Amino acid sequence: MIPYTLRITLSIAVICYFIIILYYLKRKMLELKYTLIWLGAGVVMGIMLIFPNLLEWFRGFLGIESNMNALYILCFAFIIMILMTLTSIVSRQMLKIRILIQEVSMLEKRVRELETDENGERGN
Repeated sequence: MIPYTLRITLSIAVICYFIIILYYLKRKMLELKYTLIWLGAGVVMGIMLIFPNLLEWFRGFLGIESNMNALYILCFAFIIMILMTLTSIVSRQMLKIRILIQEVSMLEKRVRELETDENGERGN
């Protein structure tokens, strides 16, 4: 079981976490689809605070000796999940940037061709 003072401290930390995430969303420092990842992490933290027996069930289900080890494994798994999601987002953004660079390059080439055609016609 989680000691009462630790539970209060963690509750305050989770509330501050949600305030920061919502502040970033309001100031448009994070897009909604990315904010949902972080809000999901906060919801899991809140659920673990409200129902600490879930951690004990998780520990027993995986056959882990200590609650702290189970917590570390859960945190590590969540961090890996967030990193995979963000890596996926970055990969998609890189593809979009590459396509955009190619389109801009083709447009610049077309503009140069039109400028040389225009200058060539004036010269005649």
